[in-house]
Amino acid sequence: MVIVVDRERCAAAGQCVTWAPRFFGQDPDDGRVILLAEASGVPEVRRAVTGCPTGALSWG
Repeated sequence: MVIVVDRERCAAAGQCVTWAPRFFGQDPDDGRVILLAEASGVPEVRRAVTGCPTGALSWG
């Protein structure tokens, strides 16, 4: 599976960066999520995707 990022839904809360900083970052201009690396099998990535407060991250 691949990670789908919906930057329009992102509220720049930064939870994904807190949970999986090797895989997610925040845009310096607007704070929205940036996917740094694909890694669907990594536990912290799964937590970030399922725990995103706005649902901006999903599986595709």
